[in-house]
Amino acid sequence: MFIHFGMSTFDGDELSKGNSPASLYAPDQLNVDQWIQVARDAGMRYAVLTTKHVAGHCLWPSAFSDYTVARSGNKTDVVEAFVRACEKHGILPGFYYCSWDNHNRFGSRTPSDPKGDLPAFTSSIYQTFQTNQITELLTHYGPIAEVWIDTPGILGRGYRSFLYDHVASLQPSTIIMMNSGIATGESYDIEYAWPSDLIAIERRLPPDSGHKKWRSIEGKDYYMPGEVCDPIGKDWFWVEADQPRSDEELLSIFTACRQRRVNLLLDVPPDQHGLIPKQTVEALMRLRKNANL
Repeated sequence: MFIHFGMSTFDGDELSKGNSPASLYAPDQLNVDQWIQVARDAGMRYAVLTTKHVAGHCLWPSAFSDYTVARSGNKTDVVEAFVRACEKHGILPGFYYCSWDNHNRFGSRTPSDPKGDLPAFTSSIYQTFQTNQITELLTHYGPIAEVWIDTPGILGRGYRSFLYDHVASLQPSTIIMMNSGIATGESYDIEYAWPSDLIAIERRLPPDSGHKKWRSIEGKDYYMPGEVCDPIGKDWFWVEADQPRSDEELLSIFTACRQRRVNLLLDVPPDQHGLIPKQTVEALMRLRKNANL
């Protein structure tokens, strides 16, 4: 289960400008345990939480930013609640962290900036900020099964390699995902996403022949399984009008992933109350039944 939840749930902008007040984030019935119970009951084995998305708002009380739950309408440390719920219900916890940050820029040029001759990049000050926050996440909450870094291309290969080694040193057993983006996984952009333990297949499926797990990168062979990520509806974050896809379409996606030898990380966004909506829960239970899980 992919769990997109945060400021974008409340300001209605998936690529939030990062300027909404922290107080706007205010779930009034927040129940992280419900999320993980749903994941368990749907037959899922692990869950990945968006600890910080494009808005830059943090779901934990980071010591390195004022733009966190600590100054929000609901001060619950969602990261803490998430990990504890995963432990309780036998689900492996994973953390998503977005390198594209419209609030904490520190001189960086994000993909939200107007297009021009200069591509998006992160400053060294921002990179230190990201290192500090990743360190918080991987030292305060216990063992983490997967670390999911989004928009890794703007980090540059030098810092990305440092970050990979740093994450591995803090959590030697974790799987590290540098999101290679919207593609089928047939090709792999080394300059954008290497190093990584997985190949991301976002909003797509591998070719009919299946995912090629062994890749030759700069003269060495690496085992790189594929992970398909796709929302249960159309949007990553909760949108009131967005409904789960049909049972037939969800089953088709799941079946194709199995046949083509990749894992499915299905995004299930909680609503503004902080709950996974009833119709989403029901769709997941039907998927489990239809897939014979």
